[in-house]
This record gives sequence, C-alpha cells and structure tokens, in this order.
Amino acid sequence: MAPFREKNNPLFMIDDGRGVWHPRVRPGTPQFFLVVFPILLLTVAWVAQLTPKPVSSPAPRFIDPLPQDTGAAGLQETLLRLRTTARLMQTVAHPDDEDGGMLTLESRGKGATVLLLTLNRGEGGQNKVGSNLFDVLGVLRTLELLGADRYYGVEQRFTRVADFGFSKNAGETFQKWQGHDIALGDMVRVVRTFRPDVLVARFSGTDRDGHGHHQASSILTREAFRAAADPNRFPEQLKEGLLPWQAKKLYIGNVCGFGAQTCPAENYTVKLNTGEPNPRLGMSYAQFAVEGLRHQLSQGVGAFSVDPGPRYTYYKLVDSILPATTDKDGHEQDFFDGIDTSLPGLAARLGAEESKTPWLRPGLTEIANHIQDATARSAKEMSDAAGPLLVASQKLDSLTSQVQSAGISSPSKEDLLERLREKHEQVQTALNLAMQISVEATVAPSQDAGTGLPKEEEALTAVSPGQKFLVRVQFHNGSKYKLVMDQIRLDATKEWAKQVDQEAVLVVAPGKDQYANFVVQIPADAANGRFYTRPYWHRDDPETESINTIDDERYVTLPFPPPPFHATVRYHTHSSGHDLSFFGGEHKLGGSDGPPTEISSPVIASFVDDEGVNRRQPLAIVPALSVMLEPGQQVIPTEKDWELRVKVGVSSNLPSAVQGTLHLEVPAGWNVEPAEVPMEFRKRGEKREVEFKISPSSLKEGRAKIRAVLESGGVNYSEGYSLVTREDLASFYYYQPALQRISIVDVKVPKDLSVGYVMGAGDDIPTVLNQIGMKVTLIPADKLASEDFSQYQTIVLGIRTYDTQKDLAANNKKLLDFVSNGGTLVAQYNTGVADFNKGNFTPYPAQLSRARVSVEEVPVEILAPDDSVFHYPNQITGHDFDGWVQERGLYFMDQWDSHFKPLLASNDPGESPQKGGLLRAPYGKGTYIYTGYAFFRQLPAGVPGAIRLYVNLLSAGHERSGAE
Repeated sequence: MAPFREKNNPLFMIDDGRGVWHPRVRPGTPQFFLVVFPILLLTVAWVAQLTPKPVSSPAPRFIDPLPQDTGAAGLQETLLRLRTTARLMQTVAHPDDEDGGMLTLESRGKGATVLLLTLNRGEGGQNKVGSNLFDVLGVLRTLELLGADRYYGVEQRFTRVADFGFSKNAGETFQKWQGHDIALGDMVRVVRTFRPDVLVARFSGTDRDGHGHHQASSILTREAFRAAADPNRFPEQLKEGLLPWQAKKLYIGNVCGFGAQTCPAENYTVKLNTGEPNPRLGMSYAQFAVEGLRHQLSQGVGAFSVDPGPRYTYYKLVDSILPATTDKDGHEQDFFDGIDTSLPGLAARLGAEESKTPWLRPGLTEIANHIQDATARSAKEMSDAAGPLLVASQKLDSLTSQVQSAGISSPSKEDLLERLREKHEQVQTALNLAMQISVEATVAPSQDAGTGLPKEEEALTAVSPGQKFLVRVQFHNGSKYKLVMDQIRLDATKEWAKQVDQEAVLVVAPGKDQYANFVVQIPADAANGRFYTRPYWHRDDPETESINTIDDERYVTLPFPPPPFHATVRYHTHSSGHDLSFFGGEHKLGGSDGPPTEISSPVIASFVDDEGVNRRQPLAIVPALSVMLEPGQQVIPTEKDWELRVKVGVSSNLPSAVQGTLHLEVPAGWNVEPAEVPMEFRKRGEKREVEFKISPSSLKEGRAKIRAVLESGGVNYSEGYSLVTREDLASFYYYQPALQRISIVDVKVPKDLSVGYVMGAGDDIPTVLNQIGMKVTLIPADKLASEDFSQYQTIVLGIRTYDTQKDLAANNKKLLDFVSNGGTLVAQYNTGVADFNKGNFTPYPAQLSRARVSVEEVPVEILAPDDSVFHYPNQITGHDFDGWVQERGLYFMDQWDSHFKPLLASNDPGESPQKGGLLRAPYGKGTYIYTGYAFFRQLPAGVPGAIRLYVNLLSAGHERSGAE
C-alpha cells in the first residue's frame, strides 16, 4: 500500500485532486439561465442515476465522522463539552510523541477543549512503509497525525521548525533551529490564539527525554508559559490583533520514565488512569487512542495495542499563577484543580469588572441549566434535547450581544466573547445531532463520465483556473420539526459561485430533503492568486535547511490550509400551521421561530476506486498544468563525456484545449536538444512526456540545476503536484519544482561489477548507482530462495531489510554461503536491535546497538588507512566526509568478534568514539561488510565523498578482477 500516490504525474500515468470556500449569488438575467440550462439537465440525469443506488462500502473514515461522534454517542459527548469551559494544550516535538491516552481522557472523557501543538512534522525521520523522505514525508505524517487526532478529539497546530534528524541534546537542536525564538514565537502565537487554562509539556526538558527535539519542546513550553503573557515578547503579534494570554498552570511529563506505570510520589503532581473504560467509546481511553495512533504507519506503530485494565500517566506541576492547589502529599486530582471550569464560572474571569455585568452570571447559570436539561432529556430520546438546546442558543445569542456592548476592558471582553462563541458553535453541533440534520455538497461529474459514479481517474476531484463546474447541495431534515431555510450558500472566493435554482422550498418538512445547485466559474486569472490547494510552507533545500519558509501567513501554525469550497445552510425551526413555498426572492417569518442554526460541509468528489469501492475526497484547486521533471536528482561522473537524458511529463487538468511551449533552463554552455517543444492538450487528464538530450560541457566536481518551464497563455508553469494519501487517511497535495538537482562527482566505477540489491524499507541508492554507470539488479526478497546468486559479485541489503523482509532471515544462510564462495555482502542498518541480535545473521558474533552519530559535521577518523576500501577504485581521504547531510550514521555495532575489523570512527561532541559503524570481515573466500553510516541519505543528496566510499564498499574483495 503506497503511502504516497503520484497523482497528476504523467510519468506515473495517474490523475487526482482535493478542496476551497464562498457566498451565494442569485442569477439575474435570462442569458445566465441559457448558459446553465444544459448543466441543470445534466444534474437532473445525475440525480436520477445516483440517488437510488446503494453505496457499495462505507466512505473513507476521514471524510465522515467517527461512529463515536455521531448519533446518541456524539450528542452525549457534545453535551459534555457544553458543560465545561476547560481548555488544555499539550506540546510535543514530533508526530507520535503525543500522550494520546491523556488527550482522549481530557477531551472525550471530561469534555475539555484540547489542542495538540507538534513542533515539527517528522520530515527528518525514517519512513517505515516506503522510500519517501524529507518534506513529502512531512505531508504524509501530518495526514497520519490528523487521522490520529480524530480519535483523541483534539485540534492540531505546528510550528515552522523542521525535523532535521536525530539530535542528542537541546543545544544542537536550538543551533539548527537558529536559537529559541523562531519556534517559541510560533508556540506563543498558538497560546495567544487558543488561550489554554493549562499548558502541558509531554517531556521534562532533561536528558531523560533522549531526543534533543523532545528536550527542546519542554524547554520552549516553560518559556512560552510566561512569554505569551508578556506584551514585550513578540509584539508584532499584538499589532496583528492578538492579545497577551497567561495560562494558569504548567505541567511537564516524562517525570518517571517514558511509559512508566509506577512513579515515586514525589516525582508527580497528577496521576491519571487512561485505562478507565468509556461506554460511549466501547473501550478505554488508552485503547481508543491507540486506534488513532495506528494511522501513523510510517512511524511503525500500525500493530500497537493496549490490553484492558488500568494504565497510568504522570505529570508534575512546575509553574502556576494560582494559590496552592495540591494536597498535603503534593498531589492533585486533575489538571484543572483550582480552576472554575463551569459555565457560570466565566463571570469570575472578569475579576472586579464582574460588577459591571450583574446580568452575566445569572444568564450563564440559566444556559447551564438548559444544557443540563438537554442532557437529561437526551438520555431517553435524543431528539428531545432539541427544545432546551434551542432556548440555550437564543440565550447565548442574547448574552453575546450584551457582552459586546458592555463597558469592560478589551482583554477580558475578547476572552469572554471567544468562550461564548465556542459554546454557541457547540450548541449548534448538538442541535444538528439531536435533530439528525445533515448537509452534503457534491461536485457533479463531467458530462461524459457516463452513468453511476465515475472511476477515480475520471472524477472531478481537482479543478483549475478557467474551469466551470456544478455543485449540488443536499440538506436533510431528520427532525420532527418543520425547518425554515434562511440561506443556502456555497462559500467560495468572491463572485465564483452562482446559485442556479429557479425554485426553492422555504419550509422543509420532517424527513424531507432540500436541494440547491451552484455553478462555479474559476476565473483564468486565478492562476496568479493564492488559491491553490497546497502546503503554505516550503524548504528550498530540505536536506540542509531546518526552518520552513512560510508562503502564506494566513495559515501559519495550521496543519494545512482549509478546503477551498464549503456549503453552508442556515435554518431555523418553525411551528406555524402551514408550509410556505416561493418562487424566487426571500421570505422571513417571525412569531414562534427558533434561533438560526448553521451546518456546513466541504464540497466533495465521489468516485469508484480500482477495487470497485466508493470513495470520496474534498474538491481541490490545482494549476491547470502540472510539470514534472524526472529524475529530480541526478549524479554525473566526471570521468567521461556524458549525455544526460531528462524526461519531462506534463499533464492538463482542463477539460478544454490548451497549448503551450516547453523548454529547459540549463547551465551556461550546456547544449539541449530539442531547444523547445510545442505542446497541445485537448482534454482533462491528457498527459505527454518529452525527452530532452543534454550535453554538459567541462565537467568538474560541483553542483548544477536544470529546470523545465512550460509557457501557456502568458503563465509559466514550472512545478508539478502529486496527491499524498492512503486509504485510511485524508489527502493533500505536495508540490515540487520541475527541477533536477545535479551533483557532478569525480568517481571511478569498476568495470563489469555486477551488483544485486535487496530492497528493505525503501531507499534510492540503486538509482544513484545506475546513474554513475554501475550494473545494479533489484532482487525481490520473495525471490531470494530461487535467485541464482552466482551472477552477482556483490549483494547489498537495503536499509532495514531484516526488519521488513521476513524472507531474508529464511535465506540468510544462502547469503552467507554466497560470501563464503567469494562474494561480497554489504548489510546496512536495521532498527529491530533485539530481533537482529537474536537472529545471529552475521558470519561471526556481533551485537547491534542503538548507538549513532547525529551531528553530520563531526570529524571521521580512518582507522585502517591501508585497507583497500579506502583505495580501490577511489582514494578516500578525510575530505570525503565533508558535506554530509542530516547525520553520520545510526544503529552502529557495539560488540564484535575479532574477525571483524573496524574501519572508521566518529562521535558526537563530548562522547567516546563510535567504531562500530563500518566493519569488515573475511568469510571463506569472500567479504562481509556491515555499515550503519547513513548512505541512504548521502547518495540521493549527491554527496561526492559518500558516493566514492560506497562504490569502494561494493568493490571490496574484487580489487584484482576489477584491475584486470
């Protein structure tokens, strides 16, 4: 199951899309209806075809709410949230660091509004389900974390710092992140925006946390606790309209060891049992959290489980602005001890100014009583909760208006209004659940899509500037009330959407549906605006940069920009004795009408996947033309004249004809054939691939770039987009420039050396070896038993091969026999330390460890300078370890038999030399090599010295045959 599907990439011959927002505009002229009438006819046919047909299987879980968030269970949880104003914010370093059990307990068990701030997106980690690394991995891990967050019941935010790889201490981390203030500024922004009562760091800020990012996340949280309240810190945020905010309490975690189930009493303040079962969830909080955690497959947690029974998590109070809240033993029962989180308790937040609002506390108490009444009524019949909820909604509207006009200070007023708005949104959610109200907005398939749902490649999942399409909104009244439709609108960019219904029904009877249709026209000049569905951040060089550049400040700290199209319906209950319908215009009713309530949904595209399963995903806006250059990285040896062949794939997302001219931008003096290529596309999804021949001149070791540019309609297109998704996740686009980064390397390659490569978790090393002229054959792990090894001189085991390929262990003896008979086996790192050591896979005893060298700039000592590894076919010196990226190596051996010879030593600052990163041993007639050095990062990055050394490793034991 590929975690990253290359959609709209002509080199992979597939296509796809995703979602944006705006208000309804009624048609005003007969000419408009002449334009849209054929579309309406298509809609009638589409509705007739699709409405009666059953869905073959449930839609992806990310589009629809979890079962626990619907029906009676969803209503009970929303009512629980309405009864408290508690807000908690947890900070962590990476996706999967979060305390999911605690988050789920506080959110779903106690009703708190909870936010998770994750410093980075895990883009520097290892991908345990594929070969995608760096920023595309960051997009995938963001999607995975959002999938987990749905179970935790939390909001998600990020800072702009990137995961640059493993760090052993906070000092190195802050050095890479250019000090404290970039990450701290984003953390303070989130605190000032979210305004938590309690701030909870997952980690302790000490060496006990291990990873330097973990330590840094807690250190920054301690700083943010006070800095967010200081108007002199990050004053530019105040100019934007944010206000200082002082959280009341600060806790740190990992005070008893990570995951510890017992803890000395003096080490903690709060002890929470996340193993407590919740009937609404059907399991404990910890178990439900693990259901979410399993979506983080790239982290290798897909098989995690938690047994029923008590499960504890511990936190320590380290800062507070409240009087002492602990008992005689220094303990609390909950994070919110000492904080009035009741609805009437909001009045106390005004302090002395509460006297200016004598109506506030009684009003809040009345609202709380209605919510309690709704809770009691819903236990018997969920629809009976609607009455008191409607009254609570009216009272919240009235109270909000009073607060807005009250003469109280701005900070207190803004906080109070924010809490009232939150409660109003929660009341609306509860009303929609109690009355079983739903809305769905669907983009109509193209006219030539045929009957039924279109196939995935034919579905209109992404639209582009210059394109027109139809959106159908369906509102369902599942209540026992007559509902008056105040407004149906399509939230999109200004003047893009026009409603085309000639008649509308004002009153929707119980159990009935109401439909509205909108034509959306995206203007061609939108190609120059900020409308595309794309990440709002980027790095020009992900291999060396540790800070993301923010391209659109509107979305800073959000996981992604919101979907571009939403349908919103505003309605109210009506209890008059007659129904009203109308032709055009609007009608307002008074008397016994209920308060206005809204419900929204992103516009989605439905399709059938290759396995015949009905799928849905939000509609997206993407450029009309996608330009992808392959390969994105190229290594060229200097040893001989070289002709590059570059493939450029272009695909069109427009349904109509479009023309353009494609050319390459190359370094001065390089020749390109052809100089340019005219291109024409006649329909959406059409793809073309062009191959250019490039003749470099005067090759010297260094770097160069090639860029593909397509000019069409006065717009230059020079990037491609690909859909990152998986069956269990949402989807989002990853954009990459149509750029080839070239590393020109002075490397000698042995003649006729035949190499077999067994892929593990996935890496791009074979691609680089082929680029420099080596003969490399991929050996599928399931073919190892039948493969004739005699055709190879060297066999390489890719990264984490023993972890991921179970056939490897079964054929390990065959591999060692290959070595004994004169072959060379190069084994690269594995993370399953215990399993590797238990398997005895090496020819002589050796013990794998978790030792690593994380600072890529530290010196490397050559321990055996006379060994042929440093001389054939390339001379290796200390300079060959310059320019390495992210890390030196990981999972070094820490014990080995005397048959092994350590070849290199390196260490992080302040540590002893690590000599187990490159070991060589003779075995029979052949050579066995183990390496933990991070060649899987260096070779794709085109690091010259690493490429030379790797070629030498493959050549070890074959010096004589190569010389001949």
